[in-house]
Amino acid sequence: MREIVIQSGAVAVRARLLDTPTADVVWRALPLYSTAEIWGKEVHFEVPLEAYLEADARQLVSAGEIAFSPDGDAISIAYGKTPTSRGKQIRLATPSNVFAIAYDDVAAFAAVAPGAEISVRSIGAKAPIEAAQKGRRRKG
Repeated sequence: MREIVIQSGAVAVRARLLDTPTADVVWRALPLYSTAEIWGKEVHFEVPLEAYLEADARQLVSAGEIAFSPDGDAISIAYGKTPTSRGKQIRLATPSNVFAIAYDDVAAFAAVAPGAEISVRSIGAKAPIEAAQKGRRRKG
């Protein structure tokens, strides 16, 4: 099972990657580092990934679903209403690929300030890039 942790300061949320092309792209690119941006009750951050819009991409998500927007090159974690939400729905800015499900309460991201550093790392088994980086450090 491929698991990640998304962390910003004291906030850390663990998640399970789904079996999707976008999840594969994320896994191969780990670790990822960026700067948090806030949009309503959503934290998102740009990452250097290339993924295409999947057939089941969507704007409406549930709290705990973690998505990547190919249009914005950003990972989005929504935990409540955004400026485009209607009623109680959680609506992302653009159709996005849901690639992970959080184990922990994503509402913890409400404590993250705009401009805060944020990272995505693997838990347990090392992603390909992390394993290669670890190997290089040992040789040095």
